[in-house]
Amino acid sequence: MNAHSRRGQDLFNEARAKLEMAGVRLISAHPVHDPRKLNDTVRKAVRDGAPMVVVGGGDGSLSSTVDDLVGRDCVFAVLPLGTANSFARTIGLPLDLDGAIDAIANGQRRRIDLGVINGDYFANAAAMGLSPMIGDTVPHKLKRYLGRVGYFVWAIWCFFRFRPFRLIVDDGKTVKRLWTTEVRIFNGRFHGGVELTESTDVDSGDIVVQAVTGRSLARLAWDWYAKFFKLSSRDATTMEFRGQRLNIDTRPHHRISIDGEILARTPAVVEVAERAIEVVVPAEAS
Repeated sequence: MNAHSRRGQDLFNEARAKLEMAGVRLISAHPVHDPRKLNDTVRKAVRDGAPMVVVGGGDGSLSSTVDDLVGRDCVFAVLPLGTANSFARTIGLPLDLDGAIDAIANGQRRRIDLGVINGDYFANAAAMGLSPMIGDTVPHKLKRYLGRVGYFVWAIWCFFRFRPFRLIVDDGKTVKRLWTTEVRIFNGRFHGGVELTESTDVDSGDIVVQAVTGRSLARLAWDWYAKFFKLSSRDATTMEFRGQRLNIDTRPHHRISIDGEILARTPAVVEVAERAIEVVVPAEAS
């Protein structure tokens, strides 16, 4: 578990006790206080033959560890302890600790796709534009103590400093160019805790690039508002491109936030790794 996050150590102790009470035998348990060591901890567990790895943390913590499970006979289980928990929402996992533990103890396996950007696997979504600007600059204490409220306050500050940019999408047959204020790259359906697309899922076999079209920041704000409240016009401000492999670029070049962490920049190749890992989902999930 990423014990560096808000209430991390207390949640680690609670989760360990509740997992054991639910009948899950823990081979080992690790409160990781330095997030940079989380990958090494998961990698060692997988290589040592653990049949399941349970990772507790936010979307960034989860996405950074999935690389080590690709091609391995190891099930990935999630304790959604982050701010947005977009990946947990996508796979239908309860967002409370007790519900997530019940799924781990009594749920079922589901084989899902992963997204890939320039060779780096990710679980849920990536973004260019305002979202990376917020995630890359938000003060850690604001995020730690205020959670989603802190993100919202910082997002307003970033909103008035942001500028639109040009997006180029090449699917191997045609090249599209358009003005945009935000680009989302979806393996799942959620980003920032909000369902921003309904046209894909984690086992759809393709990747989706969604662009908020135009140069108006008011249009971007409306897009988030419309999708948050699921208005009938929620898709009017976006354009989607989909396929197994897409080449994307921007003018000027932009950083890419992958599940909340700045890990790439344009130009980039985005693609899908079909049925790459197995995850735990509730027993009643399809």
